Amino acid sequence: MPRTPRIRRTFTAVAAFTVTASLAAGCGALEAGGEASEPSPTKGNDITVGLLLPETANTRYDKFDYPIIKNKVASITNGQGKVEYANAGADAAKQAQQLQQMIDDKVDVLLLDAVDAHAIASGVQKAKDAGIPVIAYDRLAEGPIDAYISFDNELVGEVQGRSLLEALGGDIDTTAKIVMMNGSVTDPNAAQFKEGALSELNGKVTIAQSFDTKDWKPENARANMTKAIAIIGKDNIAGVYSANDGMAGGIIEALEAAGVTKLPPITGQDAELAAVQRILSGEQYMSIYKSYPQEAETAAEMAVARVQGRDIQFDALTRDRVDSPTNKDIPAQLVSVVALTEANIRSTVVEDGIYKVSDICTAQYEDECEARGLK
Repeated sequence: MPRTPRIRRTFTAVAAFTVTASLAAGCGALEAGGEASEPSPTKGNDITVGLLLPETANTRYDKFDYPIIKNKVASITNGQGKVEYANAGADAAKQAQQLQQMIDDKVDVLLLDAVDAHAIASGVQKAKDAGIPVIAYDRLAEGPIDAYISFDNELVGEVQGRSLLEALGGDIDTTAKIVMMNGSVTDPNAAQFKEGALSELNGKVTIAQSFDTKDWKPENARANMTKAIAIIGKDNIAGVYSANDGMAGGIIEALEAAGVTKLPPITGQDAELAAVQRILSGEQYMSIYKSYPQEAETAAEMAVARVQGRDIQFDALTRDRVDSPTNKDIPAQLVSVVALTEANIRSTVVEDGIYKVSDICTAQYEDECEARGLK
């Protein structure tokens, strides 16, 4: 298992932004075109940003991250900058080939969301040797990266763990059996989510079964949950810690296939549309809402600032510091998160423009939307 990266929050105010404040920062508080950033940029607006995203099982990458980054790069380069995009489909070898192709294509900067943070290190070194800066996006890759932007991953796990305890009620029996469905061991974020969750759950409940889910795939989570049900018993599971929404869907399928009619509280992450609807219907207790516009737009700003030599702007965007297993004191920005429940759907994903009410409140969920004032 990859060693968990160490995070040091040297400027806590940056990591403690609310969603509203974060969006404001990501939407142009430090534009690359600002005259005060740097008097003599090393490159003009005709830049190419290489964007390497890890997989398609999670809908966020194609639906949010790529188009937001593409539009932001165009916006802050007066339409002259472009994004060269590749998705690895959870295949580390394929991503290594994609990275090499972007080096061969002489992109100006790389935004890398690694399938396997350890395996990609040699590719990061090749980019560095070719004079191409690499910014780790969402997952902290190993190797000589120039900066890192992600959400506060330990906080994600802490919020998930606290939410699960809240769902179990105030007077929790420490013998209550919990299943932990963690993410892939190749993703360093998964280790941080797990660490944060355990900091809340340890000593308060019994972790009856725990799994590291290969490639974060829902079908693998379903298979793992089926094993857990066989060992623990379908009526003896008090709650399920699921590290993300896709796996939560697989977990629910396994529980329902086993004949469970009253589902235990189940956590999630990413605020996928299907998960928001499951929260409305009571199948899933909560998700973690992360402001993808803030993360993606800031990543675009960082990439442009880095290749244009706008050091003042770049430093302002990377006031935290993190350590990876291979490098220390990596400039970073860590973004805070919000627990998404049935009570704040409108004030999060709707007000931030992630989904329209009509997207959520389809015919199947009309009654639930009406009851929660979403119609």
